[in-house]
Amino acid sequence: MGLPGDGPCYRAIQTDARVAPGRWEGGSAWPRPGVIRLEPVRTPSTSRLLPALLCALLSLTSCTRGAGASGPSRKAVLKPCRLEVAGRQALCGTHEVWEDRAAKQGRKVPLKVVVVPALASSPEPDPVVLLAGGPGQGAAKLAGHMVPVLERLHRNRDLVFVDQRGTGDSRPLECEPVPHDAPLAEQFDDTYREEAYRKCLAGYDADVRLYTTPIAMDDLDEVREALGYEKLNLYGVSYGTRAALVYLRQHPERVRTVMLEGVAPMSLLLPLNVARDSQRALDLLFTHCEQDAACAKRYPELRGRFASLLAQLLEEPVRTRVENPLTGVPEEITLSHTTFVAVLRGVLYMPEATSLVPLVLDRATQGDWRPLVAIQQNLSGGANPNMSQGMFLSVVCTEDAPLISDEAITRESKGSWLGETMLRTMLKPCGFWPRGELPKDYREPVKSDVPVLLLSGELDPVTPPSWAEEAKRTLTNSRHVVLPGVGHGTSSIGCVRAMMADFVDRASVEGLESKCGEGLKRPPFFTSFAGPVP
Repeated sequence: MGLPGDGPCYRAIQTDARVAPGRWEGGSAWPRPGVIRLEPVRTPSTSRLLPALLCALLSLTSCTRGAGASGPSRKAVLKPCRLEVAGRQALCGTHEVWEDRAAKQGRKVPLKVVVVPALASSPEPDPVVLLAGGPGQGAAKLAGHMVPVLERLHRNRDLVFVDQRGTGDSRPLECEPVPHDAPLAEQFDDTYREEAYRKCLAGYDADVRLYTTPIAMDDLDEVREALGYEKLNLYGVSYGTRAALVYLRQHPERVRTVMLEGVAPMSLLLPLNVARDSQRALDLLFTHCEQDAACAKRYPELRGRFASLLAQLLEEPVRTRVENPLTGVPEEITLSHTTFVAVLRGVLYMPEATSLVPLVLDRATQGDWRPLVAIQQNLSGGANPNMSQGMFLSVVCTEDAPLISDEAITRESKGSWLGETMLRTMLKPCGFWPRGELPKDYREPVKSDVPVLLLSGELDPVTPPSWAEEAKRTLTNSRHVVLPGVGHGTSSIGCVRAMMADFVDRASVEGLESKCGEGLKRPPFFTSFAGPVP
């Protein structure tokens, strides 16, 4: 759903699923561009992401104020630290919570906490708290990426990042059935690896039934108290919007404002709705290409050719030999329908990456799979992900899977390009993954009159605007802003950041900038590896 600001680093936050087939790692894609180092290539790129993608394709031939100094009275012990990426000074520490909050005995979970003190000498008392995506991303691990994104809010408020139990450095429930640096053949192998999941489960020093959203949100409130804050401004991203809504329901008196980006209301089930929402995103792409004279001329009948390609892959996988874009070594791979749609779905999270989709699909229909492999490798990256697959399963297998029937999967995926197989494979570990307990009203819509700002990208393939509209029905003091030409993650847009800061400062949706997003549109499609038509 799953998961992201300026350039590639922030977009990696917004998306919630690795695109490497056979190793789903969240409800949203989490691409990490820029891992390939090649000679510079001149290109009329539309963002910082495109040069890295283009290179991959062409390779085919001072100390801040302590937050406690005139601020909240803290029980938690935090020490000075320096954030990676941003290079900012911060305060870091851990706060232990009972793994079994009800019994209050047994194991404890040390939650990683990062506080970036406000820049103002007399800051506001209520901080901004990030709730990360996935489920499975650690918010504290994202702090260095997120501080620049939240710079306007940071001027007057502390920024707080807590690795949710089971993520980041808070006893992560890590599981990687296919290693991130495995050979291409293994990465593109769609075999379901039950033994690997069972091995992960057996190796945890944890009761995975207790790593659900409601329990984690009670953890967060305990951290709030330990940090000495009376109220919070919640900023949820993708799955983090579900977490924010749950916190709002469980601790309404502690919430001043809520920002929900890429909204996943309580009615959205992972991964049931993935096929329908991905279908909408790809249909929009084809329509926009057909309406663009240069794209339509360069890629005639692309929609129909794509349908024929899917049919061929359903009938028989393709075996091909390609050079590994990261090593240059030729490798034999098998591309099935499942692996192909998994890669394509991951690309759809970012409009800058989708600029290449018509070109990549055109080549694929001609039997050239090298561009697809290159873009998959560039987006999936070569570094360990900030994604705990075990925590993803603990959430989904308890909160979503019990409500998803075989009939529902067939109904929701019927006629879609994604199909049923990937969805069913994603849910297979839930057949043996221990399930926790949930409140009886857990899936009821969250009702509140707290000020809420909802943000959606027009092109989002996992949390399109319709989901925010559904959440808005019971959030009586809310406003929904849709950004044209934007995918899963809206905070890369300057006016959105300004709007967020204005909203939090005033704690009101009244009078927010109404023209934010005017003039935005999808980045132009590439008509060749040199870029779009000038």
